[in-house]
Amino acid sequence: MTSTDLKRVNIMMKIYFGVFILSIGIYSCAQQGATVRTEEKDTPWFETATDDELMDSVQAQTFRYFWDFAEPESGLARERFHPNGDYPMNDSHIVTSGGSGFGVMAILVGIERGFISRDEGMLRLDQIVDFLEQADRYHGVWSHWIDGGTGKTKPFSKKDDGGDLVESSFLMTGLLCVRQYCSTENAAEAELAKRIDRLWHEMEWDWYTQGKDELYWHWSPNYDFDMNFSIHGYNECLITFFLGACSPTHPLDPAVYHEGWAKSGEIIAKDSFLGHARILDHYNGNDSPVGPLFWAHYSYVGLDPRGLGDRYADDYFALNRNHALIHYDHCVANPHGYKGYGPNGWGLTSSYSTRRDGKPGVAYTSHRPDKDKGILSPTAALSSMPYTPQESLQAIKGFYKIGDKLLGPAGFYDAFSEELDFWPQRYLAIDQGPIIVMIENYRSGLLWDLFMSAPEVEVGMRKLGFGSN
Repeated sequence: MTSTDLKRVNIMMKIYFGVFILSIGIYSCAQQGATVRTEEKDTPWFETATDDELMDSVQAQTFRYFWDFAEPESGLARERFHPNGDYPMNDSHIVTSGGSGFGVMAILVGIERGFISRDEGMLRLDQIVDFLEQADRYHGVWSHWIDGGTGKTKPFSKKDDGGDLVESSFLMTGLLCVRQYCSTENAAEAELAKRIDRLWHEMEWDWYTQGKDELYWHWSPNYDFDMNFSIHGYNECLITFFLGACSPTHPLDPAVYHEGWAKSGEIIAKDSFLGHARILDHYNGNDSPVGPLFWAHYSYVGLDPRGLGDRYADDYFALNRNHALIHYDHCVANPHGYKGYGPNGWGLTSSYSTRRDGKPGVAYTSHRPDKDKGILSPTAALSSMPYTPQESLQAIKGFYKIGDKLLGPAGFYDAFSEELDFWPQRYLAIDQGPIIVMIENYRSGLLWDLFMSAPEVEVGMRKLGFGSN
């Protein structure tokens, strides 16, 4: 056995056993449907586990996506991971910029939770930054998909073959957390922080406005702004405007936020849905009441919503809590009578799904209360942990109860449907990442504290008129 093999065994022993209090490994128990024997009956381990044990287990399992199953050449998160090795699009080497932003944050969690050592984590982060420095960028902005072997752009669609500002926002959120985590007293870490700073300074947020009071999602060296996708709220993109305002080198004018994102105040919603105030309008121009639940997660892996407010929403934590509770209440009420819905099974988001044409196979679809196909996504409930801790912990138990149909080598699979007997047993980086990160934010505030400690954040908050209590 080589030293590399020994190192891997050591890491996996930590992941499987080191973080658990139970005398037998929680991961192994859950995977095999193990029970804890008492004098009266056999009880599944998760029924008697403490809250911390449940969260330890989920975080340790999910961490493997970004550590063991990362793309080896770049160290970044694969767009998708299929444990059976079947990749119909031959894309196992394709990494995702946004999911990798969540991934670098997951590595920080892994260090703090003892899944890996600080030296191991920093070595991987150095590999990642090496790759990002050489990868294709477009006015400092990465593409959505990148070839993990070459650093070249893999087009997301014909005209989406250049910079993706939203996905790059998620990536830079993670990198800024890494920068803040690096110790100034350690020469290697201090140098890593400087390299991240250079990448941050090279992002040309203002280029993506076309000189208007709007922000555009894409730019292509071949098709320019032909995608013409201007970003308006409310959705997952708040962090894109926020980081643009924070930029020390290519900042956005505040009007881009107020007139573009907030639509000069039209973003405000004064009604309720399922008994919860919506606060902001999730869909401009149609009657859909709320979006998929990832909207309450992606911008807030780093941006701390606790006490955060501006002229459009005086409490962003309440906004996100209400969003999560709407999804929870919908699934508990279960108006369609779907099997598996209830307090133990809830959460709708964009995820793997059944095909729209009804044929066998797997597609990707957005799910929400008014577009509910009977497909649940564990990330929706688990990444809502800061907003709905008791409901999310109950969902963990419900998901563990399902067993190995839902639990695989990198935690809970992306989506499932008991109603449709749909068990794709696949993973997506963009869904796995928020699980480990948002659980950690609930437990310790780690990523929230790191991101909010960046000096640029205070500048951006003042510029856009945000306050934080």
